[in-house]
Amino acid sequence: MASPSFPPVEPYIAPETSMKEFTVRAVLTGAILGLIFGASSLYLVLKVGLTVSASIPVAVISLAMFRGWSKLGGRDATILENNITQTAGSAGESLAFGIGVTMPAILILGFDLELTRVMLVAMLGGLLGILMMIPLRRALIVKEHGVLKYPEGTACAAVLKAGASAGCRAAASPAAQTEMRAAEAAGLGKSPGAKVIFTGFGLGLLYKSLNVAFKGWKDTPERIFGAPFKGGSVSVEISPELLGVGYIIGPRIASIMCAGGVLSYLLLIPLIKFFGDSIPGPLAPGLIPISDMGPGQIRTAYILYIGAGAVAAGGIISLVQSMPTIWHGLRGGLKDLGLTRGDSGAGETPRTDRDLPMKFVGIGIVGIIAIIVLAPTLHMNLLGALLIVLFGFLFVTVSSRLTGEIGSSSNPISGMTVATLLFTCLIFLLVGWTGGTYYVTALSIGAIVCIAASNGGSTSQDLKTGHLLGATPKYQQLAIIAGSMLSAVLLGPILLTLNDSATVYVPAAQVAPAGLQTDVTKLEKSEVLRGPQHRDDAGTYHVWQKTDEAGGPSGRYLVNDGGKAVWLVDPGINGAYSTRPDGTTVKKFDAPKATLMSYIIKGILDRKLPWALVLLGVMIAVTTEMSFLPALAFAVGVYLPLSSSSPIFIGGLIRWMVDRRARKQASHAELTEEQMIEESDKSPGVLLASGYIAGGAIAGIIIAILAGALDKVSPALAIFFERVDSRLNAWSTAHNPFFAGPNSNALSMIPFVILCALLYYVGREVLLAPKRR
Repeated sequence: MASPSFPPVEPYIAPETSMKEFTVRAVLTGAILGLIFGASSLYLVLKVGLTVSASIPVAVISLAMFRGWSKLGGRDATILENNITQTAGSAGESLAFGIGVTMPAILILGFDLELTRVMLVAMLGGLLGILMMIPLRRALIVKEHGVLKYPEGTACAAVLKAGASAGCRAAASPAAQTEMRAAEAAGLGKSPGAKVIFTGFGLGLLYKSLNVAFKGWKDTPERIFGAPFKGGSVSVEISPELLGVGYIIGPRIASIMCAGGVLSYLLLIPLIKFFGDSIPGPLAPGLIPISDMGPGQIRTAYILYIGAGAVAAGGIISLVQSMPTIWHGLRGGLKDLGLTRGDSGAGETPRTDRDLPMKFVGIGIVGIIAIIVLAPTLHMNLLGALLIVLFGFLFVTVSSRLTGEIGSSSNPISGMTVATLLFTCLIFLLVGWTGGTYYVTALSIGAIVCIAASNGGSTSQDLKTGHLLGATPKYQQLAIIAGSMLSAVLLGPILLTLNDSATVYVPAAQVAPAGLQTDVTKLEKSEVLRGPQHRDDAGTYHVWQKTDEAGGPSGRYLVNDGGKAVWLVDPGINGAYSTRPDGTTVKKFDAPKATLMSYIIKGILDRKLPWALVLLGVMIAVTTEMSFLPALAFAVGVYLPLSSSSPIFIGGLIRWMVDRRARKQASHAELTEEQMIEESDKSPGVLLASGYIAGGAIAGIIIAILAGALDKVSPALAIFFERVDSRLNAWSTAHNPFFAGPNSNALSMIPFVILCALLYYVGREVLLAPKRR
């Protein structure tokens, strides 16, 4: 039997007054949903350096919300309103990626990360990406329709068509309606069940809350081996968000990431333990003898540098491999601009071809340059502003075209950011800008360009969706600007809150027993302790940015009026200390991509790194690439804790089992590989996994706010929650066998296995199966 054939997807050309489209409720709903998924994406990129697309989950939620509102007597949304909601909602995820892979590097380098800097960088990068994409839309989306596939944008259009009501679907073009009927006849026309994603969100939120906030069961079961395999260990962070990530990214990348973790925890750490146990004193850069170290301490002292070297090499290898594609995209994009300029025909422009005017684009770019130069918090000059516009134009052009060719998930945004930082740092080095301030300037340039490239790619996907549905491009562009601005304003506070919640103020005497002294007259900034430790020490200190290793580690210190260092500020993102002076522990965010950016800057501008360990990591990445495996994915696994990559592997394994079984079904057996991937990417399992991610990540953010930021709002309430947390911890330690005790590792896996089983059966459509029309 031949594979079902589908007519080509044609854009819907709607009459001028056919339907409502750009409404306040559509934009506001999309912006709020975008913020929710943006916050969860930021949480993920800080934990494991990955994000997942939010467009399809936002589209499904939008359909369900407006359909539910219509049942209560309100007006259902048109298909174009749902498209505006989805467009506004996609901005949060693209901004979160750009913020999460660049801004934390400022903290990793030991500098203060101001809220105004994060907000400005996010706003400017988001706006720059949208503005640069406007003149490219007609050439990329319209003229190359059928050539550039934009897979995520096309899939999102299919979801909106399948989920729209009969009245809204009647507005689609005849060709689109023919396609939908053909898909339904082939068994593909399923309504995207919103109950699946809402169920996943609720389960993820409930699971994470019971697990972490209420101490229901151990959150990271671990087994540390003894002789003859001293130093070896296995662990798994049994969280819904990491399980969901593994399911969405699929078995190949999930397995490669976990393999990197296996190398670190079951080979490198035991090797270091074996050869280092007999060394009597500390081995630099470690501060205590290896014989006294556990697996976590060995990772902090040595493996992090090896992993960072591997990630840096993997990023550069990825960039080199992408250069032909980037060059192809650049040439095509420049050609597209020429086509756009020569496309001004006579007569009134159809509604479906109206962009924001080029005058708006020009004024916007000039305004961005002015803000970059004049904003004191960015510490930027005209050269930096021009570099941003130059690299922004280059990589938005490349990103928009590559997204159409290979999709958002394969778009090398990290490689483009690495290239921006490399070129920027080399320029700074040539002109002699090597001081600490220029670290932050270089990172700000990289961050704005990264966000612009990410948002440009996301914008092009949304414009493709709108083109297939008959939307007005101008309204989509305004919607994504609105979504970007809301996310830019609120993702900054979320980033700083997550950092503050896991920040540890380490007594300076602990890291520098001989004491550290400096001249306070040269220190300009002062601050107080943040988070729970503020209650024990409310004093105001001078901020000292120590850049050398003399007498104690480099970093950010709080110094008293006499010039004596009192506290070392160990950030919550990529920090080295997880225990506070009172004995309470915190879980740090590893932020592998941000670590990569910090090492590039420090390696070029400062040239002070433990190069022996870094080069070992470089060789690991090179060896991996020579084995025809993606070096960057493996390198991220080397850098991350095995506890983070192992649940991702489990999620990927479940996806493999579901897809393998689906290929044996009669309804899927005759699909082409492209059709199979398209169906799998919008399947119930992916929607449930998206819900797991959003629910687990939002719960993690709320818990972090309660743990670290409530002091700013209500000290009394913060003390109350701290006492509740302490009592829950004490009770669970004494009485809950799932949380502590000899069998806690095995017992705590039971809730996680239930979560995995539900994902498997929903993926197989045994539970919560979507309706067939």
